[in-house]
Amino acid sequence: MDKISPDSPAYVYEQLAAILERKIRTGEYPPGSRLPGELVMTHDYGVGPGTVRRALTILRDAGLVVTRPARGTFVVDPLPASDDA
Repeated sequence: MDKISPDSPAYVYEQLAAILERKIRTGEYPPGSRLPGELVMTHDYGVGPGTVRRALTILRDAGLVVTRPARGTFVVDPLPASDDA
């Protein structure tokens, strides 16, 4: 599992967003799939719920995920091109 580094100059929510984006882009979370819930991610990554929400906001702003109230957060299908490409 990817780890959040407290010594990193990047904010914790930015680190989490980068971890989740990598998992989306590598297919661990394929297009159309549901991401783990906020509570699961708080436990998996040892962060608070606000951190998870900020990371998801970054991913939504990048067009990688959509959040459906009372349903969860899903990877978009198709994925937008990577900024690295």
